[in-house]
Amino acid sequence: MTREIEDTTPEKQARWRNWLFGQALPLWSNAGFDPGRGLYHERLDWASRPVAMDALRLMVQARQISTFCRAALDGAYDAGIQALSCLDTVKNLYHCADDQPGWVFSIAATDRPAQTKRDLYAHAFILFAYGWAIRYANRPEDRAMARQIAGDIDLIFTAPNGGFMDAVPDEGVLRSQNPHMHLLEAYLVVFEATGDSFYLERAKALVDLARTRLIDPRSGLLLEFFGQDWHPLKSFGENQVQPGHLFEWSWLLRDYGRLAGCKSDEAESLARSSGKLFEAGFASGCDHARCVVLDSMTDTQVVLEHSARIWAQTELLRLLHTGEQTPEHTVKATLFATSFLEQFAPLSLKGGWIDHIDADGDRLVEYMPASSLYHIYGAGRQIILS
Repeated sequence: MTREIEDTTPEKQARWRNWLFGQALPLWSNAGFDPGRGLYHERLDWASRPVAMDALRLMVQARQISTFCRAALDGAYDAGIQALSCLDTVKNLYHCADDQPGWVFSIAATDRPAQTKRDLYAHAFILFAYGWAIRYANRPEDRAMARQIAGDIDLIFTAPNGGFMDAVPDEGVLRSQNPHMHLLEAYLVVFEATGDSFYLERAKALVDLARTRLIDPRSGLLLEFFGQDWHPLKSFGENQVQPGHLFEWSWLLRDYGRLAGCKSDEAESLARSSGKLFEAGFASGCDHARCVVLDSMTDTQVVLEHSARIWAQTELLRLLHTGEQTPEHTVKATLFATSFLEQFAPLSLKGGWIDHIDADGDRLVEYMPASSLYHIYGAGRQIILS
C-alpha cells in the first residue's frame, strides 16, 4: 500500500528546520562538546550524556568541525568559532604527534596518541575539515595546512598501481572505495574554497579511478572492496554494494562536473554515470514500503541486509532534494524525508538520532554517534535551504 504524503514542502522544511537547526546542532555543540579538552565527544547516550571512550578518533573531530563551520556559513547555527578552536586543538594533538609525517588515528584520554597508524579515511576528513574552515574563516595557516595534508597523502598512501592504500602500515589484503570517495569529496571542497587547480587535478584522478576501476563494467555498480590489483575481491554476484555509497558517488560525480566546468560529451558521460548509480540504488537498494535505504546488496542487485543505517538515508535524501526530480521522485522525497524523522529522529531524543535499525525497525546500537551529523547536515541543508 502506498503511504499518504504527510507534509507539503513548506511543512516538511519547517519540521526539518526545527529539528536540525533548533535541536540537533545545539545538542552536539553543547552536550556533544567537551570544553575542558576542547574536543567533541564521540557518542551520547539516550539521555544526551557523553559516553566515555578510551580514545577519540581524528575522523570524528574532523566531521564535527566541518559541519559546524558549514552551519555557520549557512547562517543555520553559529558555532563556527568553537569549531575553529577545536581544529587548532586537533592540529596540536593529532598532527605528527609521534614525530612522523601525517596525522595519528586517535588519541587517548591523556591526549597522547592511542593508535598511530595512518588512515586514508581520516586524512580525507581532516582535509575536508580544513576546506570548510578555509571557506568559513580563510586563515592563511589553514590554506597552508590543506596543501601539506594533500602532500602527505601522496607521500604516505600512494599505491604502486593506482589509487591509494587504505592505511599504513598496509596489511596488503584489499583496497576500498570508501576512503577514495571521501578524498574526492575533500579535494572538491578545498578546490571550491581556494580555486587552486592543484586539488581539482587530484579530484579528476579519483573520478577516473572510479570510472575505470571502482565501477564494475559488468554490473555498472560501484563495488566496495578490491584486491591489490584493483580487480573485484570476489566472483561476480558475490561482491558487496552499499546503496548509500551509490548515492554518495552519484552526488560527487555531479559535483565534480559542476566544479570542473565539464561540457558536452564529458558532462553527458558524467551525468549518465551519476544517474545509473542513483537509479540502481533507488530501484534495488531501498525498501519503498518502509521508506528506508538498505545496508547492502550484491553486484547482481540481490539484497544482503535489510537493516538500515542513518547515513545512507541522508545520502538519498540529498539527491532527492536537488530540485531536478521527476514528479515520482518529488513524491518520494517527501515520503522518505518524513519517514526519516519518524524512524531515525523521534521527538523523544530532542535532537539526537537512532543510528541503525533492523528489518523490524528496532534499534541495533544503544548510543548516538557524533559522526552521523556530517551526513545529516548535508541532507538537511539541501531539504531546508533548497
